[in-house]
Amino acid sequence: MLPAMSNDAPAARSARAIAASVADGSTTARAEIEAALERAEALQESTNAFTHILHERARIKSDALDGRVAQLRSVGEPVPPLAGVPIVVKANLCVAGAPTTAASKILETFVPPYDATVIARLEAAGAIVIAMANQDEFGMGGSSEASAYGPVRNPVDASRVAGGSSGGSAAAVAGGVVPIALGTDTGGSVRQPAAFCGVLGFKPTYGTFSRYGVMAYGSSLDQIGVVTHGAEDLALVLDAAVGRDPHDATSLAVEPSFMSGLGAANAGRDQSLAGLRVGVVPELVGEGNQQAVLDALQATKDRLEALGASVVDASIPSARAALAAYYLIATAEASSNLARYDGMITGVRVGEDGDGQSDVMTQSRGQGFGLEVKRRILMGSFALSAGHVDAWYGRALQVRRKVADEMAAAFGQVDLLLTPTAPTTAFPLGKKVNDPLAMYLGDVDTVLANLAGNGGISVPAGTDEDGLPIGMQFLAPPLEDGRLLRVAAALQQSA
Repeated sequence: MLPAMSNDAPAARSARAIAASVADGSTTARAEIEAALERAEALQESTNAFTHILHERARIKSDALDGRVAQLRSVGEPVPPLAGVPIVVKANLCVAGAPTTAASKILETFVPPYDATVIARLEAAGAIVIAMANQDEFGMGGSSEASAYGPVRNPVDASRVAGGSSGGSAAAVAGGVVPIALGTDTGGSVRQPAAFCGVLGFKPTYGTFSRYGVMAYGSSLDQIGVVTHGAEDLALVLDAAVGRDPHDATSLAVEPSFMSGLGAANAGRDQSLAGLRVGVVPELVGEGNQQAVLDALQATKDRLEALGASVVDASIPSARAALAAYYLIATAEASSNLARYDGMITGVRVGEDGDGQSDVMTQSRGQGFGLEVKRRILMGSFALSAGHVDAWYGRALQVRRKVADEMAAAFGQVDLLLTPTAPTTAFPLGKKVNDPLAMYLGDVDTVLANLAGNGGISVPAGTDEDGLPIGMQFLAPPLEDGRLLRVAAALQQSA
């Protein structure tokens, strides 16, 4: 194993600590952003975690924020809760004035004139975007190798993948650049890279975050997720960004009460989980799991019980069928969503005016999309084609309903479900690039939450024999995401 990435610049402090220092005047947003930009440049050399580092935009935003903070302090008004906190954003989330490419050649010139709702809300709360995170193109991949900008390397071991598709976001937090990064999670794309890099990765209940400004992959599955080191920073992000958005009909009127919901765990006084019922999904803890992952699962069960929780089995009989259903649904939705990138109105245009519409579209898509995106569009087009839609897509929707019903039944008996986040630790770069089925199998644990719309979190759970991080996943009933933050806080603070 290669050594951990070296970085002479100090690692980012927690978001809460940064905001407190900016609020009391002991530092400035500009100073915090300059330090973060320096860290980003250093990490980029070793991991390729970013598609673009936003030096000028971040400096302009930080200077404006320092002026705003000075004015608020002069009149005794509270300073924004994320004042001066540098954040990294996955490259498929629109950031006004920043190249937002989804790591695809077809969008290499796209600079949106508006912010995604979640970005606008976080920057209103004082956060500042310093970089666009590298990813699998359009979120389609499990290793962040399917990028027009090259693969993301794991900050723990440069010979390994960072996970996907939000690999750059996970690497940015694990590598100490920022305390908070945003990703998207369609089938585990925040939780799996978080597990591979040894940080927290959270996907809330579907609708908690607005999807306005997110480049759609699978619309019924996509949700913005968050990568952090600790549950407290995660709660700060949620409180700043959740809530109904008129631009997104699927958004929910979630109350911003996550920080207060951490309760005693947030205060660091009482780590008890007495009364919490946790159900291990037996269908996902057998064959196919690395032994170190199973050992970490047992250790997590022991820690939960030591904290007062009860741990039992909670069967999801259709869990093993969920992966196939997920890939049919996700690729079908992708084939529809990505039809807009035709080189005519949306996407880079390839060809001459006299080539004709069909030829221009073919050339634009052929050269603009990468191999994995083409593969998934073809899979989805087949699933929706005449004579096949009922046999494939229709049956997948039936499995989705069955999985959701079985999870709801399980939550009638337990408060949280527990599985490994991924069946293995981070694998070597290039190992699965030419074996898409092996890559897809890595999502077997995480797709449950996306199919059912539940919240899920990956919590660091030690390392394997090579020192590679392992993550354990907790799933909660819909709109009970506060339970996930509380169990993560308790496990981290009792470690």
